[in-house]
Amino acid sequence: MGILNSFQDHQGYVEEENSQKKMTETCTMDGAVDWNGRPAIRGRSGSWVAAVLILVNQGLATLAFFGVGVNLVLFLTRVLGQDNAEAANNVSKWTGTVYIFSLLGAFLSDSYWGRYKTCAIFQVIFVIGLTLLSLTTYLFLLKPKGCGDEKSPCGEHSNFEFAFFYLSIYLIALGNGGYQPTIATFGADQFDEDDPEEGHSKIAFFSYFYLALNLGSLFSNTILGYFEDKGIWTVGFWASTGSAAMALILFLCGTPRYRHFKPQGNPLSRFCHVLVAAIRKWKVKITSDGDDLYEEHLKQCPENQSRKILHTRGFKFLDRAAIITSKESNHVDKYAQNPWRLCTVTQVEEVKCVLRLLPIWLCTILYSVVFTQMASLFVEQGAVMKTTVSNFHIPPASMSSFDILSVALFIFIYRRVLDPLVAKLRKRGLTELQRMGIGLVIAIMAMISAGVVECFRLKYARTDCASTDCESPSSLSIFWQVPQYMLVGASEVFMYVGQLEFFNSQAPDGLKSFGSALCMTSISLGNYVSSLLVTIVMRFSSRDDMSGWIPGNLNRGHLDRFYFLLAALTTADLMVYIVCAKWYKYIKFEAKGGDDQNECIRQAELGV
Repeated sequence: MGILNSFQDHQGYVEEENSQKKMTETCTMDGAVDWNGRPAIRGRSGSWVAAVLILVNQGLATLAFFGVGVNLVLFLTRVLGQDNAEAANNVSKWTGTVYIFSLLGAFLSDSYWGRYKTCAIFQVIFVIGLTLLSLTTYLFLLKPKGCGDEKSPCGEHSNFEFAFFYLSIYLIALGNGGYQPTIATFGADQFDEDDPEEGHSKIAFFSYFYLALNLGSLFSNTILGYFEDKGIWTVGFWASTGSAAMALILFLCGTPRYRHFKPQGNPLSRFCHVLVAAIRKWKVKITSDGDDLYEEHLKQCPENQSRKILHTRGFKFLDRAAIITSKESNHVDKYAQNPWRLCTVTQVEEVKCVLRLLPIWLCTILYSVVFTQMASLFVEQGAVMKTTVSNFHIPPASMSSFDILSVALFIFIYRRVLDPLVAKLRKRGLTELQRMGIGLVIAIMAMISAGVVECFRLKYARTDCASTDCESPSSLSIFWQVPQYMLVGASEVFMYVGQLEFFNSQAPDGLKSFGSALCMTSISLGNYVSSLLVTIVMRFSSRDDMSGWIPGNLNRGHLDRFYFLLAALTTADLMVYIVCAKWYKYIKFEAKGGDDQNECIRQAELGV
């Protein structure tokens, strides 16, 4: 009898152990696959093990990129002998090209290469570009030896040397631009949003991703920026190259652990299919319940299959593309083979999703105008304030460190304090759209703060400063800029982190990288709109007896009015954003059944 009881206890222990093993062997529910193309096992792939590698990779890659970009305008003037206007124009072209390449990377990732392959290829290009820049600078550009600082400009260079330099920096633009939107999406792929615990981790990932980006930027803006400002360009560029190489090695080390989603093909052709099919059926009547709409139903493991999107109301004209007419009802399989005549509900909803995202995206561009002021007018404002403490000079551009510290602080406050508190009071946390709205409100406060500081700066301006060569055109300390930098940093946590989460969650499975690319293009267009706005303001504010709001000598201008104008425009943008946010309909994916999950487990066990 004792032997029987012992056997039963052992059998119960074995069954419990097998049950626990089966839980750890469970496939992810979002259709992810492993390196071998099999359904991804939750306990063996992805999660924070893979995500941490990607976060460190992002920090190192950002350090490498800004190690070149932050002082590129100084390199062009001191080493290549360009004037300020030409150098600024070349940097603007280079920066804009980075964001254009982000669309290329997103397209290749979503359509053909997949996110892992896209990240790896563009990071290799990034390292090659940095290596070429370092070699070109060391071998050709820094002549005579020791030149390149503020007091010792370099000599003339040949067309061959110029060609090598521009080839290297545009390889850097191609590598970084193609990599950036894809790595954010690839990191999010490591978490199964259909699992409650991993879904929460996925939301947290975007906050830490933005934090890693800012920490990498902080190091390059301070340490590498210091060496480059002193003319030690070779050290700065080789440090960037080493950082990028380490980032690539770390990324490749995680290869066996990553979860993957296979590309879904060219989205442009799918969009054209829907539009053409809808136009062909423009006379067909649409029912309100949507029962006559076509959708494929697969009863197998969703490996290499995007999730089905549920039908939503709105843009009814596009629904015609999925209507099964009386002529097609008897030969559905035949007509389904021609996507120019019959599309699935999921294809139609993809187009609807992009159309719904565009108004939200347009509202984020004006926020990016506010964000770009940190690299331009904030620095110019700081340069005409008191920048010395005792005998120590504070570079005006270094004040952006307070923005980065603010990002780190408010990410912690939001994740650990604000979000749990709101969830406790409202039974759920803030949505991405609500957080982006809060970001706009804080951005308005930042512009008002900057305008008030400028009013006081003008109040304490030195009347004997008739030119821009004054050492301290105002006696107001530069540290009065800290609040505006801190407010912009706080707004980034709500706007840009929320924007990353929103576009990633609301983009269809075949357009995830495109969603991340929208964030980068928003920043790019913000730069262009800011430049256009300054041009318009100067044209209308400059008269015979007035030098305009933003003249060369800010003591003779009214920079405060420009800040208040931005606050007013951002307030108007907030009103439009609220309307768009209320109109927006969230995407809904079809839930996966238990049978599908069991089939996944069976396939994983069989190794198919």
